[in-house]
Amino acid sequence: MKKIIIVCLSSIVLSFTVNAQDADALVKKVKAKLEQVNDYVAEGKMKTDVAFIKAPVGRVKVYYQKPNKLKLVKEKGISILPKGGVSINSSSVLGLTNYTAIDAGEQVLNGTKVKVIKLLPLDEASDIVITTLYIDEGQLLIKKSATTTKENGSFEMEMYYGNYANLGLPDKMVFSFNVKDYKMPKGVTLDFDDDMKSEEKLKLKKKKGRVEFIYTNYIINKGIDAAIFKS
Repeated sequence: MKKIIIVCLSSIVLSFTVNAQDADALVKKVKAKLEQVNDYVAEGKMKTDVAFIKAPVGRVKVYYQKPNKLKLVKEKGISILPKGGVSINSSSVLGLTNYTAIDAGEQVLNGTKVKVIKLLPLDEASDIVITTLYIDEGQLLIKKSATTTKENGSFEMEMYYGNYANLGLPDKMVFSFNVKDYKMPKGVTLDFDDDMKSEEKLKLKKKKGRVEFIYTNYIINKGIDAAIFKS
């Protein structure tokens, strides 16, 4: 009986190890694809949909330089994007270098079968608690990521690809977050109606916020002046 239990446990451990290795290998392949991009300048539109914030659709320009420099310039209005290491590009969700990758099976996302991989940071100082990736294994594209942090609650990014899929760059990206857990950037205030009741305000806070980017053009690997990221 003891031999049977030992054999079963050994099989479970071996299976977990193999799955973890496969998950890590897939993540590294996706990283390698994204690392073809040393820098880019992306132009497009940004739409903010948060119940208590009035923000018109505005043109944006996003500057990125490997490994983690990113700057967003918005034509008008406000930006409520998160601070503290959370960015709006595919590379940001793979910014972890010290982690354990876990194979969490498969799902169908928007009609596409995806592998579900969970990344658990091994660095206790990391703000990220866990990140779940939904990867199109055939195309090596991150279709969705869901991240839980210590400081900014939970948020998700959904990526839709087209002209720049060969480099892992989306034509459209939707960033959504839990409003009640999210720390608003400095200078952003809540714009509630004066006659709104407390319970109505609380109900609005419980809704998810959403920021949508639709990119019309990328300039890739042409170099970016370092001064862009200092201003």
